[in-house]
Amino acid sequence: MAESKGALIAKTVQKHAGRAKEKLLQNLGKVDRTLDDIFEEHLQNFNRQHQQAVRLQKEFNNYIRCIRAVQTASKSLMEAITEVYESGWSGHDLLYVQAQNMEMLWQDFSHKLGDQVLIPLNTYTNQFPEVRKKIEKRGRKLVDYDSQRHSFQNLQSNAAKRRDDVKVTKGKEQLEEAKRTYEILNSELHDELPALYDSRVLFFVNNLQTLFSAEQLFHSESSKVFSELEAITDKLAMDSQRGGYKKTNSVVKSNTLNSHNGNAVQRATLAGLPAGALYRVRATYRYTREDSDELSFDVGDVIRVVQYDDPDEQEEGWLMGIKESTNEKGMFPANFTRPI
Repeated sequence: MAESKGALIAKTVQKHAGRAKEKLLQNLGKVDRTLDDIFEEHLQNFNRQHQQAVRLQKEFNNYIRCIRAVQTASKSLMEAITEVYESGWSGHDLLYVQAQNMEMLWQDFSHKLGDQVLIPLNTYTNQFPEVRKKIEKRGRKLVDYDSQRHSFQNLQSNAAKRRDDVKVTKGKEQLEEAKRTYEILNSELHDELPALYDSRVLFFVNNLQTLFSAEQLFHSESSKVFSELEAITDKLAMDSQRGGYKKTNSVVKSNTLNSHNGNAVQRATLAGLPAGALYRVRATYRYTREDSDELSFDVGDVIRVVQYDDPDEQEEGWLMGIKESTNEKGMFPANFTRPI
């Protein structure tokens, strides 16, 4: 068993050495080599096709990684936007729905790119290494064939002098075997390489159509989502101009405030008010506090207006009050309420 293994190793080493010697002699121009111009053209097409497929695969892998990164960033951004967009603002629920729609569009887009574009591209590209191995094997068998051809030529020359018919016969058998092995591989590749090269057109038609269709659908549908989001914020802008959602927009002019307070004092029902209460107001809009010293309330809540502890802290358009349902105390915008 050991001898058989050793003999196999020696035979392999001898074969490699013989190929190396044959290539050296060919490169030095000492012996001729078998040429096949048609195969060389097929090989150039194969190399170009393989190179282009590998580059496309690399670039698309990078592209889909970026898409998934943007998908994650988009989700985080929309979560931040829905958090900033307060529940009392107009269109809050619609904005949340559109944010969910945007997330689903990203998921569908990323899924299509991965399953319908990248996987087929990987399958297409993965066939080249196996064909490459076959091409390299054909190259080795061609060297073996040329080597046997040259050896047989030498045998024939020597046999004419020595009349060694046994060696000539054996050399001819080895030459025919080498030729047969080479020609089988060569014939197969003459069929396979052109077929592989021609397949590129249909593959790229299907692959690129799928890519462009997915892109078109995603951008078309996401455009609709952003149009809806823009409409929601336009509505918020109009509502803000009418009533205001921020402290700066809820401030009324001093003459309006004076008129409001003056009328409030005149119309307020003072009977039953606890000590320190100036009058009562009822909330006409929902308000969510923005600072810890402010008062939150819902539409219909009753608030007792009281004096500021420090008159210097009073801001124009703002009142100090106590919500009757909870006894919470804080500042609130006067134009979110009306006197009762």
